[in-house]
Amino acid sequence: MGPGLPDPYTSIPVTPDPTQDSPTARTLARHPRPLGGDPLRTIDPPKLSLSDRVLNNREGKETLAVRRKPDWLRAKVPGGPGYTRLKAIMAEHRLHTVCEEAGCPNMGECWSRGVSTIMILGDTCTRACGFCNVKTGRPKALDRDEPRRVAESLALMGLKHVVITSVNRDELPDGGAAIWAETIIRTRESCPTMSIEVLIPDFEGNHAALQMVIDAKPHIINHNLETVRRMYPAVRPSAKFDRSLELLRRVKEAGMVAKTGIMLGIGERDDEVLALMDEVQQATRPSQLRHSGTSELRNSGTSELRNSGTSELPSCDILTLGQYLQPTRNHLPIDRWVHPDTFARFKAEGLARGFKVVESGPLVRSSYHADHQADVLTTITAARAQTSND
Repeated sequence: MGPGLPDPYTSIPVTPDPTQDSPTARTLARHPRPLGGDPLRTIDPPKLSLSDRVLNNREGKETLAVRRKPDWLRAKVPGGPGYTRLKAIMAEHRLHTVCEEAGCPNMGECWSRGVSTIMILGDTCTRACGFCNVKTGRPKALDRDEPRRVAESLALMGLKHVVITSVNRDELPDGGAAIWAETIIRTRESCPTMSIEVLIPDFEGNHAALQMVIDAKPHIINHNLETVRRMYPAVRPSAKFDRSLELLRRVKEAGMVAKTGIMLGIGERDDEVLALMDEVQQATRPSQLRHSGTSELRNSGTSELRNSGTSELPSCDILTLGQYLQPTRNHLPIDRWVHPDTFARFKAEGLARGFKVVESGPLVRSSYHADHQADVLTTITAARAQTSND
């Protein structure tokens, strides 16, 4: 622990002064316990700690300013008729969006195009990752009517593509998988021409829970690794890198379109990013191909390597890379601003390593251009054509 930081094993009640409309007061209202995960749930001993670089604003020590953004990180202010219409529908049906909760810089662009990310299972996460701006704490009772409301609302929106994500609900035996599955099934029935991407948690390694989501048959299953292996104890202390790799492997083994993503600028090195790409590709290949070299696989001539008439490795399909942006002074600090040229190099490296689609740029987030990814890699285009013919 860093100097002056509270003991993370001790619950610290915080009652912000409602009369103080300061960034600190608003942050403490959203995050009533220290960020960085629940140490009681972390089994492995810490390998890396950034505790001394995270502010303890409860004691008024605001010594680390959020770094000024470079010019290439300027996002447009949300607005326009499409944005306003979607915002009104979501408010009317009491839907939560990760766009708003996490402060996504692309919210205006995506909403104006009719692409949105819906967050289910409430707005309170049982984990407290040091990079995430979603509210943490004890969630409210499970809303079993949520799948119906989500499906009906999406039918009203007339979207081309939706990304459905959720908070972690580690207090539930299935991590919320039953609600996940019902939401996907109802949405498919209500919106047959809309592609559905799900951005799921790790369900604490519960394979039966994951299978419920797979069986509901969304078009794309996304699970973000978020950062490189070395940084997990500091960035995702309640998660495990290998557990997330296993989730992606099972998704691909089931014949689904698999997607993952990471943030850059949170302490990783460039060589670790490339190593992560290799690990993801290696881990998500079929077992009989997992220990073969890339060139050997591409020249094998087996039908398993064929996808839409082109030779492709049957491994994780989509990778997203974006700049980490520190939400508040209570979150992990920015280690570096990654230049757009570096993002372009990572895109080329990812494609060369076997990813079919790589979205890489400072403002890229999980749902960025997700509708295009579905058009290219799933059967939704054919389904739309069939529907229009009927």
